[in-house]
Amino acid sequence: MVKKELKRLLGISIVAGGLLISPALAASQALYIPDNYPKQYNEEKVREILPVYKKVSKEPVIAVALEMLKGTTGEFSRGAILGNNLSGNPMKVEFKDLGQINPDYASFDALGWKKGKNLFIYINPRHYDAPPAALAALLSHEALHQDEYNSLAEETYAWTMEAAVWTEISKLYPEHTDDSIHPLVARENTLKKLFVKGNYSNKYIKKTVMANEGYKNLKSTSPGFEDL
Repeated sequence: MVKKELKRLLGISIVAGGLLISPALAASQALYIPDNYPKQYNEEKVREILPVYKKVSKEPVIAVALEMLKGTTGEFSRGAILGNNLSGNPMKVEFKDLGQINPDYASFDALGWKKGKNLFIYINPRHYDAPPAALAALLSHEALHQDEYNSLAEETYAWTMEAAVWTEISKLYPEHTDDSIHPLVARENTLKKLFVKGNYSNKYIKKTVMANEGYKNLKSTSPGFEDL
């Protein structure tokens, strides 16, 4: 059952508590903090971290998600998003109707995209109200896609990264881990089950990636991901 669910999830990804208000806020305006933010991310804390991520996104929820990657396996991905990547520039993270890029992408959860020398991570708007904890795990995956190439090895690594990060974050913030909270949380829990089942390795994630029809035309390896 878990494997079947992961196959569904893999088919909607590619290399590639309330609604947030507009991020372009004047200092005098109140900043709405949804219930699904960890308690330490109050208005003062969120305002404090927004400047750190202003070149990445103006969305408070993205700033919180990236901040939550600190001290986790996803620290590498956080650094990549901030500019330590193949482009040398911060990645841009946006909520975007992926069907506008290609109708085939409409149901994807997220999309890594290269436009010229710039890197983008587009997230399906249906996840705008997802807990930042789940978005953090999702971003840790997408940040690994930094060029126009992709491979089975790269996808295996990216999905395993996402699973590892969620496993760590879910221990730190167990109040945000129930499947019923949000579909993105359900996705993360599915990955975590496979990761744990494989004794915290890519064993079962790799098997599922290899069997996924959406990846059947991918090469075994790609630059930076030579081991499968």
